[in-house]
Formats: sequence, structure tokens, C-alpha cells
Amino acid sequence: MLSAESLKKIDYELTKYPADQKQSAVMSALAIAQDEKGWLTTETMDFVAEYLDMPSIAVYEVATFYNMYNLQPIGKYKITVCTNLPCALSGANEAVAHFRERLGIGFNETTTDGKFTLKEGECMGACGDAPVLLVNNKRMCSFMSNDKIDQLLEDLSK
Repeated sequence: MLSAESLKKIDYELTKYPADQKQSAVMSALAIAQDEKGWLTTETMDFVAEYLDMPSIAVYEVATFYNMYNLQPIGKYKITVCTNLPCALSGANEAVAHFRERLGIGFNETTTDGKFTLKEGECMGACGDAPVLLVNNKRMCSFMSNDKIDQLLEDLSK
């Protein structure tokens, strides 16, 4: 189900916890699986559950609670914009409007070319850098003015 390389990464994550608490690595294991597969199918989550000796429903609960996990196919670039109050007061709503205008999509939608998916995110812990966004759950971008958004989209489109 997962490559040997991904299993090696999960095994490394398991070393961080007591042997009888393998389920503690569920978030890391799901992230590793998603990095390989692009999104989390039921079959992938079942595999992670079996690998960690935990009930599948417990894995589903984690995957459905956190918005970093993709439960359906997404674009090549998932852009998650924080819309909590500090970001909203610092221009997040305007940033979202700009993304919608530029990409022609709203939240939870993907551009027709499959390149971009726009998501709404919860607090990312960088309120002083607002508005902030994440690209593919890995790259945080701060102080996102319309000009910076345009540059980001241009860079990602190359």
C-alpha cells in the first residue's frame, strides 16, 4: 500500500513513542501517507490503522478532524488561507477575494487545470504575520498582500 521509503519514515516516527503506544504516531503516519499518495483514501487510512495496531475509526477521526488531511483529490497546490479574527482584521478576507478573482474558485474548489485548490484554515499561530497562508501544508507565507499573492501564483505556475 505504501512504499518502502514511506514505511521507513513511519517506522522512524514510531521510535519517538513507547512501543505499546504506536497510535501516537498516527498524525505523522497520515502525513507521510498523504505525501506519497496525494490524498487519503479509505484504503490508505485502513492500512495506516493496521500498521499502527489501532481501529480504523480512530484513524478516520483524526483524518476528518484536521484540515491538513485531504480526503479527496486536490490540486497540485493546496492553498490554505487563515481566516481567523487576527488574519481577517489584517486583510485575510481581501486576500481570499483576490484568490477567488484570480483563480475563479472558492473554498474547497480546484481550478479546472487541476493546479490549485483553495481551502479555509484555522489559526496557524502566526498572527503577527497576518494574513498568512500555507502551501501544501508545508510552506507558510506571511503578510500576503495582493502583490505577494500574484507573485506566489506566478511562481507556482512555472
